[in-house]
Amino acid sequence: MSNTSSKTHRSWPARLAWDELRLQLDFLQFLRATAVNKLAGLPVAQAAATPLPTSPRLSALGVVKHLTAVERWWLSIETGGADLPSLWVGSPDPSWDLAPDDTPASVVAAYKAEWARSEKALRRVGPDDRTRRRGEFTVRWVVAHVVQETARHVGHLDLLRELADGEVGE
Repeated sequence: MSNTSSKTHRSWPARLAWDELRLQLDFLQFLRATAVNKLAGLPVAQAAATPLPTSPRLSALGVVKHLTAVERWWLSIETGGADLPSLWVGSPDPSWDLAPDDTPASVVAAYKAEWARSEKALRRVGPDDRTRRRGEFTVRWVVAHVVQETARHVGHLDLLRELADGEVGE
């Protein structure tokens, strides 16, 4: 089955940005769009492929499922205090695992739904606020952490997409 999804629009953050939190969130949105665009047009078999023998659970679909779990935990649960189940309870971390019915479209839809939850959680806090679940982090720290985590995994998606069909670039 082919994935005929179109690409998600990406915009670079404003070059003369002055609001630190807005800038981080704009970079996060840019990275999110880059991540889902790496799945655009990939058939399920290629999106689910695990081509690296040393990382037998690393697939493009698994990376995006993991990013969904990252956003759920750090932004909705930790920062916003939402009463939601974590998507990575267990060892090894199950957020990388694929279900038989996972497709690029379903995984991207779940990721985008998590973006909406994250945005809702972040509307109620400022960068200097402490997170609502444990209060061990500032919102600034959490957003920076999610940005760096997403950027690292977009790098994995770059490699996985190139191995899948040769497509390179952003």
